[in-house]
Amino acid sequence: MTPGRVAATPEDRTTGYLPGVATAPLTITILEGDETGQELLEQALRVLEPDVVGLPIVLERFDLSLERRRETGNQIVHDAAAAMRASGLGIKAATITPEGKDDVGSPNRIVREGVDGKVIIRTGRRIPGVTPIAGVYLPISVVRMAVDDAYGAKQWREGPEGGADEIAYRTEKITRGTCAAVAEYAFRTAKKMGGKVYGGPKWTVSPVYEGMLKEELDAAAQRHPDVWYQPVLIDATYAGLVSGAADSPLVIPALNRDGDCLSDLVMPMFGSIAGAESVLLAFDEDFTTQVAMAEAPHGTAPALLGKDIANPMAMILACGAVLNYAADRGLPGAERASRAIYESVLEATATGVRTPDLGGHSSTSEFTTDVIGRVRTKLDVWSSLGTTV
Repeated sequence: MTPGRVAATPEDRTTGYLPGVATAPLTITILEGDETGQELLEQALRVLEPDVVGLPIVLERFDLSLERRRETGNQIVHDAAAAMRASGLGIKAATITPEGKDDVGSPNRIVREGVDGKVIIRTGRRIPGVTPIAGVYLPISVVRMAVDDAYGAKQWREGPEGGADEIAYRTEKITRGTCAAVAEYAFRTAKKMGGKVYGGPKWTVSPVYEGMLKEELDAAAQRHPDVWYQPVLIDATYAGLVSGAADSPLVIPALNRDGDCLSDLVMPMFGSIAGAESVLLAFDEDFTTQVAMAEAPHGTAPALLGKDIANPMAMILACGAVLNYAADRGLPGAERASRAIYESVLEATATGVRTPDLGGHSSTSEFTTDVIGRVRTKLDVWSSLGTTV
């Protein structure tokens, strides 16, 4: 066989491989996790099997379980981040963050800093067959800082411990570069969605600190005059989300902690925090994506460990998201496979295939198996019709 070419079986020809066409393997860095987070990852990765999506995918695995992080003093996390910088693509399972100040802490901060991640985007979208709250039907994307702000801030206390006069301090920072990345990506996303950039920080109370993000949003609005821009203070943003402001697709730019809180509000508005993926992005100077790491926004759910009832939607959609970014890199068939995954997940819920958190009776593995069958069928049909989708 000619070097650089991948053999094609008859099944491959219906799902993406083309005989005699050079197709380099796609490497995706896999960050394994803890408890139910790891179980959901293993289920979701079934969707990326070559005989399902028709793509030559290589999974490069790193064990980010709490035990392994402690054993290596977090070196495994640094190694995973370095590998993801090289591959440009990653999928991460939920991990445990221990509470002790002298423990290994959260791997998320190390990963984000290791790949120079600037933005996290989470998009709530209507789940067919599930009634959202507050009349929300159109997508809502929260675009938040991935670094800086309250996370990683310097903290200390002064005064008599436990006394009424003990004082706690925190020194936070944000950089203009991170603010610019959030602002620019928010406007580009709104343009793709046909929606508006809505919300913002509390710039009236904090014109120096939070005002920096507002300045970059205003500058981005000048660069994108065709995008609807409605700046709203963060507290009014929360009120608007539950009182009808989502009359069009929304993109909400936010500081790091504000965005974290907003995401945990927006996701359940559509039915479940496990209903959509989260993506960490790193850019070059032109805001072209250099690294995309997708994950589920929920935690490790220890109460569901081993019960095969957790909702795998977010993890499966994370796989679809990574393929979408792979398509931006020019991988043949990646965009089609990504769309097949997204459509199959939502079609499954529309037909009543749902886990208990969405009022259904399907197990984690049953839901995943159903999605896999739909993905295979879609790719087969699209190939038969000769459509590139």
